[in-house]
Amino acid sequence: MVGCVQVEDRAVTLSNERNSIERTYELTKYLDHQLKEIKDTYLLYLGPPFSDPDFSPPRPNISSLAVPSAATRVDLWRGLENGARLAQNQRAYSVLLCAVRELARSTLCPYLQSSLLHFCSGLSGLLGSISGLMNALGYTPPLPTDGHAPLTTPALSPRPALNDFTRKVEGFWVLRELQSWLWRSAKDFTRLKKRLRA
Repeated sequence: MVGCVQVEDRAVTLSNERNSIERTYELTKYLDHQLKEIKDTYLLYLGPPFSDPDFSPPRPNISSLAVPSAATRVDLWRGLENGARLAQNQRAYSVLLCAVRELARSTLCPYLQSSLLHFCSGLSGLLGSISGLMNALGYTPPLPTDGHAPLTTPALSPRPALNDFTRKVEGFWVLRELQSWLWRSAKDFTRLKKRLRA
């Protein structure tokens, strides 16, 4: 009898884990699709040369938001434990959410500003979904550096005076890095789903 209960409990746990991964994956794919449309609108808003299809400015060396790069070698990224990858995803999206909010604040186009703020709501939902997924899988969501409170979006550091072109380059790279993180996150959640099926 005890064995049957344990089997049923494990089945329920697996079902919850699968559902949590699936919800997080679907939200990630939705945000990726939404971001593609926003990015096209944003580049048109920035104007030439940013709106030129082949334009790709160098990534800024210094950013007041310290936007995390998704350019980690694939073998190193896959070598991390699932919990470590999820924690890095959550930390990255916390910073990127703050960066997108800053883009919305500095945007003069009402339609684009509304789209960016709506996207922020979805990104905030993704952060909550990743936390829920980590809990479902038995991992502890990351804490801030003081170690006392749940992770929240970081406060903006004082921004240095930037010229118009530099601000545009930063905005360009915020959206590019966000797209890279969403793409990689979707891959991570797909691998997690396959692991649970095994």
